[in-house]
Amino acid sequence: MSTILQKFCRISNRSLSATRFCYASAKPCALPASRHSRSTTITDTALLNRLHGLHSITSPHLRVSKLADVEHQGQTYPIHAMALGSESEDVPCLAFVGGVHGLERVGAEVVVAFMETLVQRLSWDDSLISGLERLRVLFIPLLNPVGYARGTRSNGNHVDLMRNAPIDAEVRPPFPVGGQRVSRRIPWYRGKKNAPMEKEAQVLCEFVQRELFPAPFSLVLDCHSGFGFEDRIWFPYACSREPIPHLGETYALKQLLEQTYPHLNYVFEPQALHYTSHGDLWDYLYRQSLATGNPFLPLTLEMGSWRWVKKNPRQLANIDGLFNPVAPHRLRRALRGHIVLMEFLIRAVRAHNKWLPADERARQLQQEARKFWYEQ
Repeated sequence: MSTILQKFCRISNRSLSATRFCYASAKPCALPASRHSRSTTITDTALLNRLHGLHSITSPHLRVSKLADVEHQGQTYPIHAMALGSESEDVPCLAFVGGVHGLERVGAEVVVAFMETLVQRLSWDDSLISGLERLRVLFIPLLNPVGYARGTRSNGNHVDLMRNAPIDAEVRPPFPVGGQRVSRRIPWYRGKKNAPMEKEAQVLCEFVQRELFPAPFSLVLDCHSGFGFEDRIWFPYACSREPIPHLGETYALKQLLEQTYPHLNYVFEPQALHYTSHGDLWDYLYRQSLATGNPFLPLTLEMGSWRWVKKNPRQLANIDGLFNPVAPHRLRRALRGHIVLMEFLIRAVRAHNKWLPADERARQLQQEARKFWYEQ
């Protein structure tokens, strides 16, 4: 077993510290204005306390709801959702998700920082206020609060939520990264065969089905870290190397992003070009969405954390350093570095009728995309 895998296994079984449960306590925590602008490190308590403090925000624009409570070792961890914009079902919908893997703290931080920025802007930015009348923006900043508090990829049951959906890869994935059922002590554990999905995974699926599927167009950006030196935007499938039915629409979005911001450095591609995996939640939800007739595009932002390790090899001494920026200036850079992408998605989803291809143009883009991604 490799050194990294051994570290993963030790972390997945380590005991919980009693200092990590402010989020689960009954006392609300204050949320300082623009807290994210002064963040210097990622800790397992700071973000949890900020999320708990969202209930104290008096903004008339932000709607906060609790989706579920997750019980673990006598503590209760809530999963929250936040909403901005229209409550009508006939407007397009955009969702930002973070913290699916508890170890990848920077993903949750990016989502929370962007949400806080929007809330601050809504107190004075008339253009944003008017734009949100034709759009709904949703946030699940921390889907896996137990994993976040424990500093593990998996949830409290040692299950990898992104390997937990009832869907198997059509091409044999690499072991164990693609998902395994050998042991929960090995990372990327899928859970027992034929068992119900984990509570956190069920919460996400029900939320997407309820809030996004009825929309005429919807898109998700799920924020992760830990793969490669470049920032990547992945789309389904993870379970198959076959193109998705909405490949032309996805290619149109890629072109729109690159034409609008030609100096951004995202690699936009299907995940399966690198590896396949079992149990991907977005594969599962995307296939369900096909029955609705409404376009639903789930994207994954995979922040290239190896850059941070290359610039600071000492991060290898701590497993958190493989997935998160440790130096304060690199964290600040990560928190502001994806704002352009996230702002672009707000505008693109709201104006989807202006760029989303139809009929012959969609078929043409489908063919171009197949050549670009699958026939090289």
